[in-house]
Amino acid sequence: MSSIDENKPSSTNPLHSLRYLDVSLRLTAIPLSVVSIWVMVTNKQDSLYGSLKFSNLTGLKYLVCINAICAAYALIAVVFSWLRSSFNAWVFFVSDQLLAYLMVTSGSAVAEILYLGYKGDRDVSWSEACSSYGKFCNKMVV
Repeated sequence: MSSIDENKPSSTNPLHSLRYLDVSLRLTAIPLSVVSIWVMVTNKQDSLYGSLKFSNLTGLKYLVCINAICAAYALIAVVFSWLRSSFNAWVFFVSDQLLAYLMVTSGSAVAEILYLGYKGDRDVSWSEACSSYGKFCNKMVV
């Protein structure tokens, strides 16, 4: 049982402040995810060795998919918050955790691609590629 009344004025109700913070952070995640998708999808470069675009690398496609899922989830969560639905808070908590872990895995995949792009892997005869595709690599860093 909670001693906090949701019908109190917002100036004295800490739940209202937390709900406002929650909605604000979720709204912020939407444009950031969309911009990340746009940067990756428009990332391409031609060189003497051929053309390179995001769809050539599975890790970048994974990042774009996870960002799209996160943007959609944030939008759905904002709608449920505005409706003041009695949707269980644990569902949001578990979903937030799941998406956070997915974002970490997609970031790790891109970090590995960048590492191989800049350093290569001499053991398997992969040379570094970012000297030939510098613009592509620089956009991936962003």
